[in-house]
Amino acid sequence: MTIRDTNHSMSVKRRNPWNWIPTLYFAEGLPYVAVMTIAVIMYKRLGLSNTEITLYTSWLYLPWTIKPLWSPFVDLVKTKRSWIIAMQGLIAAGFAGIAFFIPTTHFVQLTLAFFWLMAFSSATHDIAADGFYMLGLNNKEQSFFVGIRNTFYRFANIFGQGILVMLAGWLETSQGNIPLAWSITFYLMAGLFLALTLYHRFILPHPDTDIKREGLTASKLLEDFLKTFISFFQKKHLGLMFFFLLTYRLGESQLAKIASPFLLDDAEQGGLALSTATVGMIYGTIGVIALLLGGIISGFLVSRDGFKKWILPMALAINLPDLLYVWMAAATPDNPLFISICVAIEQLGYGFGFTAYMLYLIYIAEGEHKTAHYAIGTGFMALGMMIPGMPAGWIQEHIGYTNFFIWVCICTIPGIIASLMIRNRLDDSFGKKI
Repeated sequence: MTIRDTNHSMSVKRRNPWNWIPTLYFAEGLPYVAVMTIAVIMYKRLGLSNTEITLYTSWLYLPWTIKPLWSPFVDLVKTKRSWIIAMQGLIAAGFAGIAFFIPTTHFVQLTLAFFWLMAFSSATHDIAADGFYMLGLNNKEQSFFVGIRNTFYRFANIFGQGILVMLAGWLETSQGNIPLAWSITFYLMAGLFLALTLYHRFILPHPDTDIKREGLTASKLLEDFLKTFISFFQKKHLGLMFFFLLTYRLGESQLAKIASPFLLDDAEQGGLALSTATVGMIYGTIGVIALLLGGIISGFLVSRDGFKKWILPMALAINLPDLLYVWMAAATPDNPLFISICVAIEQLGYGFGFTAYMLYLIYIAEGEHKTAHYAIGTGFMALGMMIPGMPAGWIQEHIGYTNFFIWVCICTIPGIIASLMIRNRLDDSFGKKI
């Protein structure tokens, strides 16, 4: 063994995966939840209409939708480690920019610009982090840490939607100044991300395989990508595949954008008039825990019985609990316990049913170019959330909360039909642990 090999082995040994896997995937999850969920609550508290909120924040899905288009070029320029550090620095700058401009007159345009910076940086960070995960660990370690990385990604959801939103709510009350409260919250996120950037700058390992790929050119990468992209559209039953990808979460894509505004809006506007801190507790903490539990249960059942047996129950689980929002909008309960139970049931069903979507992405990605086809599938997954979410606020403001949630329930029907059609084409053994 050479001196370099010895030094590399010692370096890897010193940098135990436990020292960087949890923080790396926490760093991957936090900006996503900030863009997709915290932004909705913040803009609601800053006085934007539901129409404006859903239109502006749904557009922020775009970087994750088109992420596969530039993912090959992350291999061409620098190393995965360099991309991770650079993107985390930009995300920290995004948080700081949002915090700085919240109290200003033109806060909507200026904060959205920094949310866009954060969204593109976060989507690129996802590409680099997932690639680095495979380079920095051997096959055995990858299998062992897959549950750990997912846990800390979800913990970022709880921290963002729950703890940070509750903090913002507490600051709203204690400071008596809503813009200041949210500005302080985003400055704290900027500080946290700056700390993560510096930490990863020193603690991430330097895998021998994480090198700039010599001999690659942009034209060669583009040619290979186009071949891979075209092959995705040559799959069997293409129409049915897109019918499922774009309708399975058609109802949920609209509900997710309006749930927090509904919980926050005054009773005169048809909402439940909950405080920001209470919404953070109910939707961001209890709801996320229920979502995690639903995912765990569905994963166990599929591994035992196979995907084909559970796809229809999953489709019903992700859609039928939306009826609880119809009841809440009509009855306007003022007991936080009842509201918490309803949100928890809906999120439990969402966690249980969303597993079907992820399994179907794996199913259609089978074959050559598996990784690339899976990435393209996730782009269409984001598209299925972005497009229906954009007009959700406009629809709600024109028909009211009760009728809007009835509309959401109607929109769940195509996804259930798609699941029935997909079920007939699945292998009995797919997803089953042999």
